[in-house]
Amino acid sequence: MEYQAITFDITDGVAVLTLNRPDVMNALNSQMRAEIYHAVRQAGENARVLVITGAGRAFCSGQDLGDGGNAASLDLERTLRDEYEPMLQRIFDCPIPTIAAVNGPAAGAGANLALAADVVIAAESASFLQAFTRIGLIPDAGGTYWLPRQVGFARAMGAALFAEPVPARQAVEWGMIWEAIPDENFANHWQKRAEKLAHGPTVAYAKVKEALRQSMSNDLTQQLELEAKLQGDCGDTRDFKEGVLAFLEKRPARFEGR
Repeated sequence: MEYQAITFDITDGVAVLTLNRPDVMNALNSQMRAEIYHAVRQAGENARVLVITGAGRAFCSGQDLGDGGNAASLDLERTLRDEYEPMLQRIFDCPIPTIAAVNGPAAGAGANLALAADVVIAAESASFLQAFTRIGLIPDAGGTYWLPRQVGFARAMGAALFAEPVPARQAVEWGMIWEAIPDENFANHWQKRAEKLAHGPTVAYAKVKEALRQSMSNDLTQQLELEAKLQGDCGDTRDFKEGVLAFLEKRPARFEGR
């Protein structure tokens, strides 16, 4: 696919997907959603970590209300089912770690696109806004799924009803995101984070994702059984053997991702 609404690059195991419609604060249109869907698959097959970030001053302002005509003509149910759901599911199911590097405001579906990643790293000037009730809608693009799990019911309800921006530092305090970084250090910081994961035990990272997600619905017995199975899978990897050898030899491990 020839990308028009995003840029995409893989270097040294790090895939960087940049939302690239800065003139509209990287608003999501049909073209961008299709390109994200395609690029995430490419990352999962050819990289060891995926970073999603935005061009310009914003991460993503949410749905492009002018896409395909005007807001009144949007078939919201179809768009969510046919375009958002596959895109978000592909990010969620990506076999490698995913980082949302939120460089600026993330609003509406843009905020929830960020929250779909495994880890969210934000610039201190960034904010997260569930803007939907401002135009008579409910949070979508996974917002009603991510928010209560990450920040608790009371904060999720307040964020959804009042539609007020949550600054990055507050988002960290709430447990919505992993960390907020001073703007001047932001790009260098997320790049180092991505490089660390790209040189880590990729299979173990995938099993971490699986174990933590299933813990949300498992009872203790089920989770202990799952841990045993997944740990057995990790124990069969070359990276586990290298990790033990490196520990015994008192040197950094050289993981290959297998």
